[in-house]
Amino acid sequence: MARPRVLFADDQAEILEAVSRLVDGECEIVASVHDGKSALEGVARLDPDVVVLDISMPVLNGIETASRLRESACRARVVFLTFRDDPDYVEAAFSLGAFGYVLKSRMATDLLPAIREVSEGRKFVSPALTCYR
Repeated sequence: MARPRVLFADDQAEILEAVSRLVDGECEIVASVHDGKSALEGVARLDPDVVVLDISMPVLNGIETASRLRESACRARVVFLTFRDDPDYVEAAFSLGAFGYVLKSRMATDLLPAIREVSEGRKFVSPALTCYR
């Protein structure tokens, strides 16, 4: 199986660096961007398999970015990577067609499995989100 092609969008450089280290060798990182507008441009240009979005970003937040990706019939599967553990955010993410929801506090253990699962067409929610189960 080919390595999934992933675009990461987060406004914190240290998070982008950390996720790059976490998925190194397991995924092909096609881009790392700092806002939703850049994510949309990158998706259109690079056609990734998976888009990992933070919810809180400048210019265009992750929820609005996911909504626009859905409207454009984008083939990439969306995974949210966020500090937000509120069930309303989880529900909103999946209602927009997201395939995954990973807490940043659990990214070391959950991000790579989430990317693998959504690449195979399955949903993934950080196991720590027991309120969503």
